[in-house]
Amino acid sequence: MSERDSDGAVGTFLDELDPTVFGIGFVIAVLVVAAFLFWESRTLEFMEGTNEFLWTSFGWAYLVSMFALVAFVLYLILGPWGNIKLGEEDEDPEFSFLAYFAMLYSAGIAAGIVFWGPAEAIFHYSSPSPFSGVEAESTAAAVSALQYTFFHWGLSAWSAYVIVAIPIAYFVYRRDAPMRISTIIGPIVGFDNLDSPWAKLVDILAVFATIGGIATTLGLVGNQFLVGLEYAGGVAFGDAGTVLVITGFTVAFTVSVALGVERGIRRISYFNMGLFAVLTGAAFILGPTVYIMTVGTQALGAYVNEFISMSLYMGAGETGGQGADAGFVGAWTVFYWAWWFSWAPFVGLFIARISRGRTVRQVAATGVVASTAVTIPWFATMGGTSIFMQSNGQADILGTLEAWGFEEAVAGYPLFEALPAGEVLTALFLVLVTTFFVTSADSSTLALGMLTTGGKQKPSTINRVIWGSLMGALASLLMVAGGTSALQQAAIIAGGPFAIITLLAVGVMIWVFGSRRAVFLREEDRSTTTTGPATTDDD
Repeated sequence: MSERDSDGAVGTFLDELDPTVFGIGFVIAVLVVAAFLFWESRTLEFMEGTNEFLWTSFGWAYLVSMFALVAFVLYLILGPWGNIKLGEEDEDPEFSFLAYFAMLYSAGIAAGIVFWGPAEAIFHYSSPSPFSGVEAESTAAAVSALQYTFFHWGLSAWSAYVIVAIPIAYFVYRRDAPMRISTIIGPIVGFDNLDSPWAKLVDILAVFATIGGIATTLGLVGNQFLVGLEYAGGVAFGDAGTVLVITGFTVAFTVSVALGVERGIRRISYFNMGLFAVLTGAAFILGPTVYIMTVGTQALGAYVNEFISMSLYMGAGETGGQGADAGFVGAWTVFYWAWWFSWAPFVGLFIARISRGRTVRQVAATGVVASTAVTIPWFATMGGTSIFMQSNGQADILGTLEAWGFEEAVAGYPLFEALPAGEVLTALFLVLVTTFFVTSADSSTLALGMLTTGGKQKPSTINRVIWGSLMGALASLLMVAGGTSALQQAAIIAGGPFAIITLLAVGVMIWVFGSRRAVFLREEDRSTTTTGPATTDDD
């Protein structure tokens, strides 16, 4: 290749690629898109069969894996390894705490919180979990509904991200390892062998998981945007229009960011958080404030008190062995856990990137405890308001859901419409959905670009446009073909394999951190008294 070619856009794109990881990931994405285009019914049948097999036969594995991650994160916060530095001992954090938390939260929460905020609790209120054993649409069902919503979006949701981030950050900033998922297994295969087949396999699994997670997120939020246009403005799109709009938006936003609007995207992220806070505050003040506090407080107490039981609940006692009400567990808890696993490669890399100079305890506490503390008020407010309005006849949210074929994306619009200044709040909610879609499209294509270039932090425009086109097409085809159900199935199928990598990350941290004498206030090298992976540490 000539120097001139290598300096061009195509040359830059070709030079940056990890051919194996990009090639396999690209082929997988293209094959799935083609399958939905030419063999839609057979593809859906295959997904449904695979999904049912996973949550009936391996649902327990998703639950046990996530519970183990939560337990280990709590140990990192409270135990002696929490003071281990992700960087040099005298190195200050790269970002202030406020900036660090804002970036971490924006990356980890994605747009799912907007989609499910008004919807999940009202579903649990109408059809309670068998775990709670309460009567549908009762006062007890309201508490149980918020309790399970907190469970699905609380400590567990954030733990997988932190578990991936910490070992990567440690090896990148202490051992000059590359910023890639396969860095996790560096102590096992050797940091000079991160181009080995085992390392490639880890990176390929990360790409596979991320494809499923991205398609789920873009499909859900894109559908919520389209439903909002139809609900508020009567603008309806057919199947072809849905594919064109979601794919076109994804590519357009990807191109705009890739061409250098980084400051704009950062501002959009701040705007998202600000509008998110405004909508939460408006619904809390204009809505049933006392009810939100009363039911939300009791639900929070139940969540804390019954966390272990909920984490391991499969409902086996309900049906004599095949699984719980496997329908509820599979449709909700297993789906969510798989979704978090599928987003762990990207979010973990991003958290690792911004965590230089922080301690293990700071990353774990910020990523799990602080993020949960910010998330719970949103769901308490949105869910509590939805349930109160439904039970008091102020808004027929369940009736609207039924009229729309139980399309979860519509739940937020009648909620805001029923509040004072409803038209303004509905418009702001639609704006928030749109801007979250922008940031999701940008961050997701950036993630796949990083994963397929060996950790390059600024992949080329061509790389990101390719992934934007494929992910937009896949998300819209999943939405058209099978709706939310197909998106959930995609997340469960894609997220499962990466759960193994998160458990491997725990094992690596135990091995590496166990070779350090770390106490709550300091950290010391034990290389003179132990023979473990830390004996070659570069301190």
